[in-house]
Amino acid sequence: MVEFPSTAGFFDTQGAPLYYEAAGQGNALLLLHAGIADSRMWDEQFPVFGQHYQTLRYDLRGFGKSHIPAGPFANHEDTAALLAFFGIEKAHVIGASFGSSIALDFTLAHPEMVASLVLVAPLVGGEEPSELVKRFSEEEEALLERGDLEAATELNLRTWVDGPKRTPGQVDPMVRQRVHDMQYHAFTIPMPEGVEEIALYPPAIKRLKELRAPTLIIVGDSDIPDKLEIAQQLAADIPGAQQVIVPGAAHMVNMEQPEAFTRIVLAFLSRQ
Repeated sequence: MVEFPSTAGFFDTQGAPLYYEAAGQGNALLLLHAGIADSRMWDEQFPVFGQHYQTLRYDLRGFGKSHIPAGPFANHEDTAALLAFFGIEKAHVIGASFGSSIALDFTLAHPEMVASLVLVAPLVGGEEPSELVKRFSEEEEALLERGDLEAATELNLRTWVDGPKRTPGQVDPMVRQRVHDMQYHAFTIPMPEGVEEIALYPPAIKRLKELRAPTLIIVGDSDIPDKLEIAQQLAADIPGAQQVIVPGAAHMVNMEQPEAFTRIVLAFLSRQ
């Protein structure tokens, strides 16, 4: 296959620069990363998708190389701004975890810009967290208040990368280390005074039946129960949505099972 050169850079929107990378040509494909990672989580998929699509990935606010503005911003409007920056009118959108919530918000706010939607280990705006997730959030906050970034990072690895069914020793150590490095870095990014994240209203959880883009939901069989349950809800509530459960993966499906993930996504996109 022909390899297309990739480009990288920053562009300013909503008061602070975002870091992006682009590769390939053809119909556009946008990748939105999880909240325990940054755009590097797509390292296995980015060059492969770039063989078939004009593929974009970027670091969300507070992750990787992107900056947080000292004022209000909406994550889903960053998505719209990036596509506009490249002159793209419509794109296939893939979002993982926190990235899937942004993908959903973006699709609801700008439905004409979305050709199809892939939601991985989905999070949905307005979703009520379970007791498990509440306990995780409380423990993470306590560790961060103590300044123990290493322990907070390990908590995230145990919860999301290992999942409830596995020990750390049962998970690919390279996957764990890569997520560790991305999550630890995110914890070191300072939060400027005056920052305010603007949420979509009404939230996506109440608007799922409005979605019209062809939608695929992917979840790992070793993820926390919440993700398996919300995946089922999305499959039932989004008109025409399909669901795939990937064995041998927890939250970071595309990193643990890259070949299976890529095959599933390319097959779905080829039908759109």
